Amino acid sequence: MAYHLDFISDEDLFNHVRETVQKYRFHMDLAKLNHNLIDPIKLTFDAGVYQKSFSNQALERILENEVLRQMDKSNTNHIGYFHQNIFRYIGANDGWIVPNQGFDVENHTRQIFVEMKNKHNTMNSSSSAKTYMRMQNKILQNGENTCYLVEIIAKRSQNIAWQCSLDGESVQHERIRRVSIDQFYEVVTGLPNAFAELCAVLPRVIGDVVEQENVVLIENTVLADLQQHGVNDILKNLYLLAFQKYQGFEQFEWAQ
Repeated sequence: MAYHLDFISDEDLFNHVRETVQKYRFHMDLAKLNHNLIDPIKLTFDAGVYQKSFSNQALERILENEVLRQMDKSNTNHIGYFHQNIFRYIGANDGWIVPNQGFDVENHTRQIFVEMKNKHNTMNSSSSAKTYMRMQNKILQNGENTCYLVEIIAKRSQNIAWQCSLDGESVQHERIRRVSIDQFYEVVTGLPNAFAELCAVLPRVIGDVVEQENVVLIENTVLADLQQHGVNDILKNLYLLAFQKYQGFEQFEWAQ
């Protein structure tokens, strides 16, 4: 396995991708699905509006979509792990670290402190203001510090002063910067195309990991688990599951 990247060894890249793959979810059962509480009211609307049917077959498709949605949400967090923790390897010899607490990525030698976000629009105004004030505090502690908001999916390639709204007032500071992931890779490695080069080999690395790890297909036992409740009506099962301790659901039946 040779990936020929100048800024990370083949072994470190393979191991980091493997750690990310191992975090992925491959099994979903009813207990796990209902851990976040399935909303049967929403499922009723989805079935009636999109499927135009309350049949078990239509509900099975909706449940499968809900399973995939919850698994996707979990796996998105693991991609955040990939983006952040790769800097345990990239730039490690130059002082880049991923601390257990504090900012997501730090370099105390260069006095750079980084918060990473997956998409440019994932923070609301309150979250943006809180992050900006945290960075302001870091600048006040030491005027030589620089803080980056690094966005994986940014609108464009950029390394600019972050213009933020605090209490309705637009503020910015040259040492509080908004940086796309490609330009952050250049800051760390000195190579302007480092992120593109990583993306170019990533499918091959993942393929090598999946082949070596014998990754299993997704196992979804939600429908089988529901059937064990003894009620053949999927939607009714979901109502009883969500509202079993609510008034009036002891002998719940559909209105005719």
